Amino acid sequence: MDYKDYYKIIGVERSASADEIRKAYRKLALKYHPDRNPGDKAAEDRFKDLNEAYQVLSDETKRARYNQLGSEYSSWQRRGGQGDFDWGQWVNQQQGGGRNVNVDDIFGGAGGGATFSDFFSSLFGGGPQRTSRQAQGGASGRARPATGYQQEVTITLQEAYEGATRQLQTDKARKQVKIPAGVKTGSKVRVAGAGPEGNDLYLIIAISDDPRFTREEDDLRTNTNISVFTLMLGGEVEVETMNGKVKLSIPPGTQAEQVFRLGGRGMPSLNKKDVKGNLFVHLKPQIPKQMTVRQRELIEEASKLKF
Repeated sequence: MDYKDYYKIIGVERSASADEIRKAYRKLALKYHPDRNPGDKAAEDRFKDLNEAYQVLSDETKRARYNQLGSEYSSWQRRGGQGDFDWGQWVNQQQGGGRNVNVDDIFGGAGGGATFSDFFSSLFGGGPQRTSRQAQGGASGRARPATGYQQEVTITLQEAYEGATRQLQTDKARKQVKIPAGVKTGSKVRVAGAGPEGNDLYLIIAISDDPRFTREEDDLRTNTNISVFTLMLGGEVEVETMNGKVKLSIPPGTQAEQVFRLGGRGMPSLNKKDVKGNLFVHLKPQIPKQMTVRQRELIEEASKLKF
């Protein structure tokens, strides 16, 4: 069984932060997604490898365990790498030693071979976040409940505002899944029985960047260009919101970079129905690059007046 370098698969350093791993994974997953590469077996295999690597590196516990293995494996290679690396011995050491342990006795090997590599199954069981039948019994005979399978799903900020649906292909049929309005990056949506062997599937939400808005929990921030004359004299300016443009009244003498709060124009609260956050509008004054002779004369005249 070959060692798999999950960091190399996703294209990040071993010291990469969780955010760096997530961004790198999302970029490659979009590139190699089967929907974008119909009939391309190489792209499909690449996508499976990416998904498997992300299942490990996005989970703190799994990543720590994988890093421990990586150190042992590197040491074995530096010693010459004679024979096969003893996976069972490594697992036994991690469990405290004292007896020979079969990898399947601890993690189980069944259930994930069709989707996850033998390497993954040997370390973490038949699938992500899944406890095998053998492990559930354990030495004490007390069962540890399975927590399900995980799959990242990327949606837009607009979809997070309105709610979204996704079609999932299970072993038996296609299933439509509703993603509620107000979800954040990291939110989990449980899909009962949609995972392999009838296990639950958890969709881990990732929200793509939106060029119009910056999100802070349920609040949004946006920049709006405004004429310096409107700042001085007052008037109205159009502001982009998640559900269309609105007019914002600007009082005379408004200062540059002033922030206006529009209540209820932010993101919907996931846990409180009919409650929405704020939209904070940052005014960005625009200075004319070109002026007529008359405009310049008027501005020069106004500049000589005392305020």
